[in-house]
Amino acid sequence: MKTEDINSNPLPSLEEITSWTQGFDKVMKTEAGRNVFREFLRTEYSEENMLFWLACEDFKKEKNTKVVAERARTIYEDYISILSPREVSLDSRVREIVNRNLMNPCPLMFEDAQLQIYSLMHRDSFPRFLNSEMYKSLTEKPKAVPDTTPDAES
Repeated sequence: MKTEDINSNPLPSLEEITSWTQGFDKVMKTEAGRNVFREFLRTEYSEENMLFWLACEDFKKEKNTKVVAERARTIYEDYISILSPREVSLDSRVREIVNRNLMNPCPLMFEDAQLQIYSLMHRDSFPRFLNSEMYKSLTEKPKAVPDTTPDAES
């Protein structure tokens, strides 16, 4: 989602936007909330956290064992590997769990890593999001468009 994409997706209602102050779970519960928060993360150069979390959500739903193995490798290469430009910040304990799970992939193998990244977004990025100009602009009522017609002065 690029900056202009936030405008191409229907924006959440003002009621939904203001509910986000009640907790991070409210943002993450809806697609609109996740999209807006993801756009904010992009401005902080930490969009990979949301991308990883979303990849894990999709991964947990997969039932086909061949696809599970393929997706596990892809998620690992995209977000866990130290060689990835989108590497997420995981502690060594969780990283070791993921490495062990790669030998026998299952849909819940990234659960600890996903929880750690969710907590990171909640603790670090979410408070900044609520104080950001992006969030404040969503809570403001639309302003009148200034009249740009030229004055008929002689």
